[in-house]
Amino acid sequence: MDQNDVRPAEPPAAPASFLGRTRELKELRADIERTGLDTLAGRKAPRARVLLIAGRPGSGRTALAEELVRQVAPRYPDGVLRARLSDPDGTPVPVERTARDLLTALGVRPPAGAPEDVLTEVLRTALTGRRTLLLLDDATGAEQVDALLPDAPDCLVVAVSAGPLTGISNVRPCTLGGLDTKSAVELLTRWAGSVRVTVDPRSAESLAEICQGQPAALTLAGGWLASRPQAGISDLAKRMHADPDDGSDSPPLTRVLRLVHDRLPVASARLLRLLSQAPAGTVDPHTASALAGCSPTRARAVLDDLTAVGLLRHADAALPEYEGPEYEVPGCLHPLLRALAEKEDRPAELQLARARVLERDVRLLQSCRATVETDSPQAREKLRSLPPALRFASPEAAAEWLTVRRPALLAAARLAVADGGLDTLARRLMSQLVRAMVAHFGTRAAAADLYGIHGLVLDVAERRGLPREQAAALLNLGDLDAQTGRVRDALARYRAALDAGRAANDPYATGRAMESVGGAHQELGDHDRAADWFGRALADRLARGERAQAARLYGRIATAHTYAGRYGEALRNWRSAAAGYRKEGDTAAYARALSETARVQEYAGRPEESLRTCRDAAEWARRAEDTRLQAALQLRMADTLDRLGDPAAARLHRAAAERILGEEGPAKAPEPDRAGATAPEPLANACEIRSSSAED
Repeated sequence: MDQNDVRPAEPPAAPASFLGRTRELKELRADIERTGLDTLAGRKAPRARVLLIAGRPGSGRTALAEELVRQVAPRYPDGVLRARLSDPDGTPVPVERTARDLLTALGVRPPAGAPEDVLTEVLRTALTGRRTLLLLDDATGAEQVDALLPDAPDCLVVAVSAGPLTGISNVRPCTLGGLDTKSAVELLTRWAGSVRVTVDPRSAESLAEICQGQPAALTLAGGWLASRPQAGISDLAKRMHADPDDGSDSPPLTRVLRLVHDRLPVASARLLRLLSQAPAGTVDPHTASALAGCSPTRARAVLDDLTAVGLLRHADAALPEYEGPEYEVPGCLHPLLRALAEKEDRPAELQLARARVLERDVRLLQSCRATVETDSPQAREKLRSLPPALRFASPEAAAEWLTVRRPALLAAARLAVADGGLDTLARRLMSQLVRAMVAHFGTRAAAADLYGIHGLVLDVAERRGLPREQAAALLNLGDLDAQTGRVRDALARYRAALDAGRAANDPYATGRAMESVGGAHQELGDHDRAADWFGRALADRLARGERAQAARLYGRIATAHTYAGRYGEALRNWRSAAAGYRKEGDTAAYARALSETARVQEYAGRPEESLRTCRDAAEWARRAEDTRLQAALQLRMADTLDRLGDPAAARLHRAAAERILGEEGPAKAPEPDRAGATAPEPLANACEIRSSSAED
């Protein structure tokens, strides 16, 4: 029998937090088994089956989806992937960002800066042949879900939305209303206790009816009762009927939230409203203390009180112990709390709360980076100057914090840029976030996130008319484009960076951009233009007396000429490079330049000269203690001697190479980089994100 025909055993009992929805669960599980139109026509379904759970925020749609996933997950041995398709404020999440997060969860490194169609194709390829369950929560439209559907009929997609997903075929929505009366009363009983429900069952049923059986409204009503042991259920029902602000025609969740909010202590109510300003809808005691301007101890006590009455819930993510627990604002409450904050608090107060959180994140990122830069006296001094609450016990603890907090930090950067009134803090945050990620994860591993951050930096620089930062962001984006094979895109970025560098009168950015333009032309095979642009960058370095960088550029020009077959010009430039390195006392670079000179001499048909230059290069490599280069040169001399008809001498050189390497393995002659003999220095040391108020 085919595995798909095997019906799993009945799932274990639902967790205590889940109530009712027996009919809906039965229908959803039946939909999984339902024969689709393709199967009826004798064809295998081309894509994953989609189950849709539709309902208003607060209807328990996500809880139902999670319960369904829990029940059927054993049938999908390749795991469960979760993605939220809306930000807490209701803004749709770009498909590109969701695809990146799903690929990361699958252990696939997403290409930095790739467009949506490329990322979704990579995602579909990664899911091919898998039996994976995808839970897509808070979808705002069919386009979001359709773009993420796997071309894998053995996968299952559970989508949660406020309405139908018109445009996706073969989807039958499970539309949620309120809980049945029995389940609604049971939910109230869990919060208010059985005694009050038993002595006044009619009021409990009336309250359930007023709340329209909506789990979120019932939870808040039950939490209000739990915090007032002396109040009767009928008291709350009367209060909700008599709400003078919202009226009986307002949604029950809005009315009960307003009632609960107005009866909270002033400080607790203010913190509750300010939680709507927290990035990603999650908060820990330290972030809450920054929002409210109170101590972390006081903030945690308030957060625990709010959780006890159903206004918050504990998040799944496990923060480092010193951060304390993490709390989550239920998605259905976030827009209501934001509306309350805009009504009750002055705009300046809300902006100040956001600024305090950003400032704390900046200082934590500085500390996070400093833990792995202990060789720097400046970093050690910066670390000592930070208060104990902002220090990390070890580099491992800092890396753990950065990994866990990454989504919230990226969300904070996006929100700060969108705010428009906190650009200085936003620039500082992004600068420190880039540096911390590079320090802990490396440029390549963090490339996908860095691409998005540099794009935000560019947005701020263009908005504020900051050509120097604009040039830096364009150079960073161009480098990431080039690393992922989008060389023409990189070339356009570099040209724009050159214009911005000139507008800023920044000679460094201008020279760096010219060299990058040359490197892009080199990668595209246009060696004449590459040599021309390298020459312009060389003139810039020589004018500023930067001899070491000038020597490196001589090497890049020589490489361009080598690929173009102009060996005479290549030799002249390699000799200039070698002379520059020797004047600078860079023995290792001088040996490499001599090695490349010998290679070009070999290409030019001058093997005897190449042999002499190789010997000189080998001696300088010995002085530089570069054993790999020594061995490579010995092998190159052996090959040249073979061509010159001296096999005995060739064998001696090969033996010398083996002796030099010892246990290191076979040597290989270094090949020149396609973009040049040596790439330009990393952007971390070249054209950093700059801010007049940035702290290093």
